Amino acid sequence: MNIITLDWIDITIASGLVIALAVLSFYQRLALEKQILIAGVRTIIQLLLVGMVLKALFSDVRLSWVVLMATVMLLVAGYEVMARQKRRLRGLWGYGIGTVSMFITSFTVTLFALLVIIGNEPWYQPQYAIPLLGMMLGNTMNGIAISLDRLMSGAWQQRTMIEGRLMLGQSWQEAIGDVRRDALRAGMIPTINGMATVGIVSLPGMMTGQILSGTVPVEAVKYQILIMFMISAGAGFGAVIALQLGAKRLFDERQRLRLERLQSAD
Repeated sequence: MNIITLDWIDITIASGLVIALAVLSFYQRLALEKQILIAGVRTIIQLLLVGMVLKALFSDVRLSWVVLMATVMLLVAGYEVMARQKRRLRGLWGYGIGTVSMFITSFTVTLFALLVIIGNEPWYQPQYAIPLLGMMLGNTMNGIAISLDRLMSGAWQQRTMIEGRLMLGQSWQEAIGDVRRDALRAGMIPTINGMATVGIVSLPGMMTGQILSGTVPVEAVKYQILIMFMISAGAGFGAVIALQLGAKRLFDERQRLRLERLQSAD
């Protein structure tokens, strides 16, 4: 199969699309042009760096190096979860809840796939471990970020209702139950939409990349099905854990609502 390679002129032409989007933001007065351009530059730099790191990992397969890179990926994802919330918990709680939730779900699901389903030797082969974990963290991060943002905003907006329920004798779990369920639905909608439309409306990035690199389409489909199921489990369970930890933190030991523990991102 003939594989068409891209040179830096092709990438430069493609970057014009991002520049055009930034120009549109400027004329529409969205105030997003700076963020768009910075994100575009970060995309180039980060992918170039990870390409060099993966090249080194592939040539020198060691568990310690894989663990180090996985840790860096987790810590950065934890920061992004916190950074995207309009209201978040103060201190390390705002960072720790998302990070712990992603660690529990993403690492567990990835290890399950590597050890039980794929079964490659060694199981930490970077060719499989890093891309799988990266896709898990990226999608779980989105689900958790949306869920926590909706939970904290909902608790702030509906504080009078929650406090009224507490005064009527409900536990903190019951008082914030509706807000937490709405937050969980919001966090899972992107994953459900992705599973429902994959292959019809969109061809996922991993599957497209494999096909473009010459992989037999049927094999690419199998891996994409695996990825979609992994993502759905990671995002769903991750959101459940994050919401449980986050909701509990909004109340003290006497089950009183403590919104002073929140801070605005503004």
